[in-house]
Amino acid sequence: MEKCIILGGEGSLVDLYEITMSYVYWKEIPDTQATFELWVRNLPENRNYLVACGLEHIINYILNFHFSEQDIKYLSSHPVFKKIDRKFFDFLKNLKFTGDLWAIPEGTIFFEGEPVLRITSSIIESQLLETAILNLFSYPTLIASKSSRVYYSSTFDGKKRMVVEFGARRTPGMSASLIAARASYITGFDGTSNVMAGEIFNIPTFGTMAHSFVLAFEDEETSFKKYYENFPESTVLLIDTFNSEKAVKKITEIGKGIKAVRIDSGDIKKETKKVRKILDEIGMKDTGIFLSGDLDEYKIYEIVKSGCPVDGFGVGTRLVNSSDCPYLSTIYKLVEIEREKEIKMVAKLSEGKITYPGKKQ
Repeated sequence: MEKCIILGGEGSLVDLYEITMSYVYWKEIPDTQATFELWVRNLPENRNYLVACGLEHIINYILNFHFSEQDIKYLSSHPVFKKIDRKFFDFLKNLKFTGDLWAIPEGTIFFEGEPVLRITSSIIESQLLETAILNLFSYPTLIASKSSRVYYSSTFDGKKRMVVEFGARRTPGMSASLIAARASYITGFDGTSNVMAGEIFNIPTFGTMAHSFVLAFEDEETSFKKYYENFPESTVLLIDTFNSEKAVKKITEIGKGIKAVRIDSGDIKKETKKVRKILDEIGMKDTGIFLSGDLDEYKIYEIVKSGCPVDGFGVGTRLVNSSDCPYLSTIYKLVEIEREKEIKMVAKLSEGKITYPGKKQ
């Protein structure tokens, strides 16, 4: 996690009320231990399970948790802190995490209402971690859960097909592109097109070509030929810039060692069957067919179910934005406090948002 896009413990990743509450804790109940638990309140409409993800980043954040001089300077300038005891900022400057973290492993299936992470530490430390932990858990888990469904849809008939994450250009931010690549790899994807994610997380990277490459040459056949000459062992040719059927016929004159062809548009099932027939007739049975273009678990399931002769999928936009389910109702709540050796289990009784008291197994 050398890249600064992945946060490394910056204490300023908080909501302001976590600082104001912590000041009162520091002043009024400084020796209080607290246990917070994280879970998902309700499964989304289109999910019957979730896959935990993000723990590595949470651990990295907690182990490096700190407030920098710049953070302290910025916080102390807030009008709300104008009249507080300035020693509080000295306290924050030296604050480190001293508690315990319990969590289920990444890649574990879990369900609504099931505690998946627990923090026990000073009440200030536990409270200040709330926003960061929710942030570092929710999006990775959302994408891991989606990608596990995509992976299942690609293999439910018993045949292993390559599945590659293609979504870097469509994620809500640069760090999200890295998180999405990692989350999908954890749940079975073969790799990603995202080179930075490959570098940081040691994930296999894959690439084909773009329509712009085809258009950059005098004709389609020349673009295919030049690409194959430079990458003879890994060539995957994009054949739908103009007409997939005509394009695949041109390939016969280039060489039979082409690894695969990619189709990104049109009636994918129809095009795939036509292309497979042509490839087989010219003796290119080992040349695979790779599909992409607004795919998700639903489309992939229908493609596989139809018997379409496909060997792999590139999945991007609908995966990295979890198009049918864009968020999780993840919560992080206080369940137990300990002060002066007295343990008190606590619970929230708000209508529709009731929590269960005490540490869970």
